[in-house]
Amino acid sequence: MTYSRREMLKMAGAGGAALWLGGCGGSSNTAKPVAGDPWKQFAGTTLNFISENTAPTSAIAANLAPFKKLTGIDIKITQLELSALVQKVALDFAGGQGAYQIVYADPYQILAPYHEALVDLTTMMHDPDLPKLEDVGDFIPTQLDAAGRFVDKDKLYALPYDAPTMIWMYRKDLFEKFGDRMKHDLGFDPTPKASSTWEEFYKTSRWFKDHADQTKVPYGHGHQAKQHDSLMNDFSNLLWAYGGDYFKNDTTVGRLGSVDPGEPVLDSHEAIQAADVYRRLVSIAHPGSLGWDWDGLGAAFSAGQMAMAVNWHEFAASNESGKLKGKVGYARLPRGPKRSANMYGGTGIGINATSPERERRAAWLFVNWATSKQTQLANLKSEVGGGTPTRDSVYRLPEVEKAKQPPSKMPNILTADAVFEAWKPENIGLRPKIAAWNECDTTIFTQLSKMLAGQQGPDSCMANTKQGFEQAIDNAASLRSA
Repeated sequence: MTYSRREMLKMAGAGGAALWLGGCGGSSNTAKPVAGDPWKQFAGTTLNFISENTAPTSAIAANLAPFKKLTGIDIKITQLELSALVQKVALDFAGGQGAYQIVYADPYQILAPYHEALVDLTTMMHDPDLPKLEDVGDFIPTQLDAAGRFVDKDKLYALPYDAPTMIWMYRKDLFEKFGDRMKHDLGFDPTPKASSTWEEFYKTSRWFKDHADQTKVPYGHGHQAKQHDSLMNDFSNLLWAYGGDYFKNDTTVGRLGSVDPGEPVLDSHEAIQAADVYRRLVSIAHPGSLGWDWDGLGAAFSAGQMAMAVNWHEFAASNESGKLKGKVGYARLPRGPKRSANMYGGTGIGINATSPERERRAAWLFVNWATSKQTQLANLKSEVGGGTPTRDSVYRLPEVEKAKQPPSKMPNILTADAVFEAWKPENIGLRPKIAAWNECDTTIFTQLSKMLAGQQGPDSCMANTKQGFEQAIDNAASLRSA
């Protein structure tokens, strides 16, 4: 089915807000198409790319010359905070103007609810008149599904573009200096490894807090526990590690998505236990945690305020550019009773199906180029970007392999061993890819905030979250049938 303008506006929560067409307008591009050159057939065209503020987009925005030289196409880029991005994309879809031809298609807030407004890229891949995509099998399989597909395995709405993943960051200099004493005091080796548990993480953090006068770091760890999307991400690692789930078929709902995910299971014993453990962790963490999202946590860690942090791996770039350069280690997250779970936050880029056909076809050139092996390598080397390759072959290049050891000119690659462990099917954390996710997300971080503020216990928190999920799913179902 397709959504009406009214439905799109309602789902975007936009009311009657005006559509801001950032980057639109006339163009001074005078390039001409070149006969017989599939990359130059749309020369002179100007396209608009709307993206979240993300590392690969920053890198591309800083160096669009290679794409302009290859195609003769101008790209105007608008970068926004995610919630603002979602609203503007939904309004553009609803208006049917296709002003943003290229879309950063967040899997949960754009791809799931609005996939029918995105081009099925397999049609572009099979078009003999368009440049071929370089080996679709080179994309990391889980990411191709999670960032690019919705329910139907035969359709592909986006190509994997970035792959931020939550991992364990720790001050390896402190672990080395105090390791023997910590091992004696704690009764176990606290150095992060495959067998490390969340209980050990808690005890290690407590040790650092108790010995702050000697280690010169005030706290053992911090959280991104602000009443925000970051809190949902932070907690989900514990939820899955302790055997909890959002839905009974969480693996499928997370990887391919679902129109009808079934009944939420957030009131299970395992989910309640995870909430209790999370509450305990936050209680001994840096007190700034309750006001931090990922940026706040990243800044505090790089400033030396804590010995450990669980954050998106791309913060390695900031760790390695300041006073902690060469002092930080990176590992997969600790285990719970069930597994290690590491939240994946990757997104793909797609093409707006409401754009005119010529612009859609021109947009394919950018989507193809922006996710190519060569561009991903360039992004990795960029001084203003960084990003993380979504193609397996990039990691196997000799210069990238060499960069995995410090000092590195590609700091995010220092996390490669950790993220590849985190990306294994048994370790990756995939939140539900459902149309109602935005409302569900708000529900869980609101209820968790109440728990952390002492306004309710873990059992009430999870019961109330389940109820909010049920209402959100009912609302989405009603909207589809309206």
